[in-house]
Amino acid sequence: MQSVAQAWLVYRITGSSLLLGSVGFASQFPVFLVAPVGGIVADRLDRQKVVIGTQVASMILALVLALLTLTGTVQVWHIFVLAALLGVVNAFDIPGRQAFLIDMVGREDLMNAIALNSSMFNGARVIGPAIAGILVAKIGEGWCFFANGVSYIAVIAGLLMMRVQRPAMRAPSASPMAHIIEGFRFVQHTAPIRAILLLLGLVSLVAMPYTILMPVFADKILHGGARGLGILMGATGVGALLAALTLATRTGVRGLGRWVTLACGGFGLSLILFSWSRSFWLSAALLLPVGFCMMLQMSSSNTLIQAMVPDHLRGRVMAVYSMMFMGMAPFGAFFGGALADRLGAPVTVSMGAVACVGGAAMFGLQLPKIRVEARQLIVAQGMEAGSPPEEMTARVVE
Repeated sequence: MQSVAQAWLVYRITGSSLLLGSVGFASQFPVFLVAPVGGIVADRLDRQKVVIGTQVASMILALVLALLTLTGTVQVWHIFVLAALLGVVNAFDIPGRQAFLIDMVGREDLMNAIALNSSMFNGARVIGPAIAGILVAKIGEGWCFFANGVSYIAVIAGLLMMRVQRPAMRAPSASPMAHIIEGFRFVQHTAPIRAILLLLGLVSLVAMPYTILMPVFADKILHGGARGLGILMGATGVGALLAALTLATRTGVRGLGRWVTLACGGFGLSLILFSWSRSFWLSAALLLPVGFCMMLQMSSSNTLIQAMVPDHLRGRVMAVYSMMFMGMAPFGAFFGGALADRLGAPVTVSMGAVACVGGAAMFGLQLPKIRVEARQLIVAQGMEAGSPPEEMTARVVE
């Protein structure tokens, strides 16, 4: 709800595609800068306490934005500052949260936990934008921000009630900078993880800006207004929820590399069709496969990385994941907004989608070469409970 309402608030105040992209840049660029520090924190400190701290900070920021908006004193620079602060919080939240998943459920249920997490997230993406579209049209953006702030109370209470056995942490044997370098070096020298993260970074850079430009599509191109924006975002969420449920039915990691390839290609092709649609309901229908393929790629990538990474590096590797997933997005949002001002939103989105299809093709060509190493890593981490994982040894055309 907050994401949709914030985008609409910026667009209502300024009417600028460039500023829409700039706010997206401000909210996610801190992830790129600070995530390595967040990764160290997740590997050295109690992950449960880290996540509780980030939720408290997020609640405070949401309530401040609600207060400024409801009192009519909000200005664009307020939104930029609060968005940047939330980005700093997310730089600690994402690595901590992703690493905390395995602490909660153990290795044997990690894949289903990631899928369930995605299901809950995307269930909210279905309901939240639809409610936000109605509330923004009826009573304004401020109440969306307030509802988001209040919702953190339940999240924080749930985290405080958890009784999780904290895994044994290695005593720090080097400086924080050396630990950051160790995480980057592992990613650099591990071909399967490097390939997955590079594809993820490409998609975040060139294809994900479509979400930032959605208010432009909803208002100027499809003439749906705030309510239309809620429907379009909700359609994306429905597709993403279906993908999360699809992943939840799986019991192993076999075939996920192939899923990443096909999902990335399908994401790009669906976006190309969406970018040139001028029918509101056709556009909403096309956003179903967009959301489905996007979430299938993201969740499959997350699962594969978590399956291959050692526990003592989990926080730092998930920090690099955060940099690729969210840290590259602000650059895409900024350049996407600038291009949309000059070339229009449809051309901008379709250009990124074509690059996305190209990235999927390159990843697919690399897949046979990286399967053996990926299989060895998965076996080493015990993700298959002693049974040899077949995912990375099967033929790519299966």
